[in-house]
Amino acid sequence: MHKTFSTSSLGPDGLDLTQAFFRPIQSAAPPSPTKRHTKISVIGAGNVGMAIAQTILTQDLADELVLVDAKPEKLRGEMLDLQHAAAFLPRTKIHASVDYAVTVGSDLCIVTAGARQVPGESRLNLLHRNVALFRHVIPPLARYSPDSILLIVSNPVDVLTYVAWKLSGFPPNRVIGSGTNLDSSRFRFLIADHLDVNAQDVQAYIIGEHGDSSVALWSSISVGGVPVLSFLEKQQIAYEKKTLENIHKAVIDSAYEVISLKGYTSWAIGYSVANLARSILRDQRKIHPVSVLAKGFYGIEGGDVFLSLPAQISRGGILGVTNVHLTEDEEQRLRDSAKTILEVQTQLGV
Repeated sequence: MHKTFSTSSLGPDGLDLTQAFFRPIQSAAPPSPTKRHTKISVIGAGNVGMAIAQTILTQDLADELVLVDAKPEKLRGEMLDLQHAAAFLPRTKIHASVDYAVTVGSDLCIVTAGARQVPGESRLNLLHRNVALFRHVIPPLARYSPDSILLIVSNPVDVLTYVAWKLSGFPPNRVIGSGTNLDSSRFRFLIADHLDVNAQDVQAYIIGEHGDSSVALWSSISVGGVPVLSFLEKQQIAYEKKTLENIHKAVIDSAYEVISLKGYTSWAIGYSVANLARSILRDQRKIHPVSVLAKGFYGIEGGDVFLSLPAQISRGGILGVTNVHLTEDEEQRLRDSAKTILEVQTQLGV
């Protein structure tokens, strides 16, 4: 598929008008070859992929944005629709193709391709419909961009991040799953709503599986730097454990509710992934709960498994996992979450 963007060859016989329209200054040097050019490829032009692409464009995160999808007509339509907004956006070259060669030299490859989750379907039930697809997606991405970072968004994200790691041959620090970054945002929103504060002042993590066996880290929640549970205990303010469980359940049910109402989720995950892309490409070294190779952390053994832990991410990918203190109950829940994922992985043969 050919890209369609404005060209300077508008004169007779394809005359390049750039030289006539602009006059160079005297003794000008050519552009520096060391100038950083950031290229992001988004695989999958569905609702999630396009929400991510749109957010990346509005946040000026890339010099070049590539879209890849198996449906050429829809893909071209999405590309043109974004290109027609060029006057309102930072300057970004937008390409689209069904051929993975267009992704060559990408700094970040974001994979959203996969079957759509239907109402009432768990993320783990999506697995077998998506593993086969990844066998056609990941190898060419690794071949055309061997130094890139893979950011997996397709569900079930933890298992598919493991699959992408195996199929790519990349070191584990350069294969990241979007994990519970969005779950943690939902968690922070619900806590902020209960306390009537800004969600940005709430520090709270959901870890483990991006799904039903996720773990809420109540022991480490703070608001404005104040540890919430220890504050309540010191002030002898009673709270019910059931209330905490209901908030966690609301986090788990959030995606299912949105899917039942509009058929899919898109905007929140779009912002979440763009947030991760910014931290990676701008080398911000921020801490995000993302899906990483978790073997050896918090007593997780028995095999290679990807699940979400608070990790510092940068231009090189995962720098390390934050040493967050967990209670014995939280550690056990995390190990149970890992066991849930490992049981599924044993059936893959990857």
